[in-house]
Amino acid sequence: MIRFSKVNKWYGEYQALADVTAEVSNGEVVVVCGPSGSGKSTLIRTINRLEEIQSGTIHVNGQDIHAHGMRLNDFRGGIGFVFQSFNLFPHLSVLENVCLAPVRVSKKRTVDAKEQAMSLLHRVGLANKASAYPHQLSGGQQQRVAIARALAMNPPVMLFDEPTSALDPEMVGEVLTVMRSLARDGMTMVCVTHEMGFAREVSDRVWFMDKGVILEESSPAEFFSAPRHARAKAFLSDLTSY
Repeated sequence: MIRFSKVNKWYGEYQALADVTAEVSNGEVVVVCGPSGSGKSTLIRTINRLEEIQSGTIHVNGQDIHAHGMRLNDFRGGIGFVFQSFNLFPHLSVLENVCLAPVRVSKKRTVDAKEQAMSLLHRVGLANKASAYPHQLSGGQQQRVAIARALAMNPPVMLFDEPTSALDPEMVGEVLTVMRSLARDGMTMVCVTHEMGFAREVSDRVWFMDKGVILEESSPAEFFSAPRHARAKAFLSDLTSY
């Protein structure tokens, strides 16, 4: 579903990604973890070209996403992206937030978009909040609306960039429950997260990054019980020391 080949990204003199080569299979859940500043969010944002790269190639669903003539807005519209800061439109109701892209981008009939939106809101447990506005919701509820909004475009892949980092601890679980449901249904997912319990329970593979490099790729069982790289061992040791 996703293939990185020798991907490099710089911010001025700083190299954020260094020769990244990796693949995500269809239906696979990959959790990307590592210390702050390791390149995790930059990596996930290159998948839908929110961040441009300087060299290498990225293919999504067989398409070279830097190919000449690619319709960028159409491509982005088909990739589900959930941000840490929700990014809901404050002047639109929950239902309108979820309907917006299918109507504006996919030209779906409003009545059909509303029917689909209600089904998705039911799926994330928020059908009763359809007429509410973002400011009337908790952080966890807003993030679940954001997931429903991303799903409304029927994406082949969902990207999550630290989706629980802006939430109070008691709200984290409700968002992870929705993400677990997506994983069970076979959605291809790439998740940047510090929720190691989620990584251990739900992911098919863990990518550990540091200094713009994927230092380790392994199953969660291998990563958490016997990490191979010294930097990964130190990272996990730091986590368990708190």
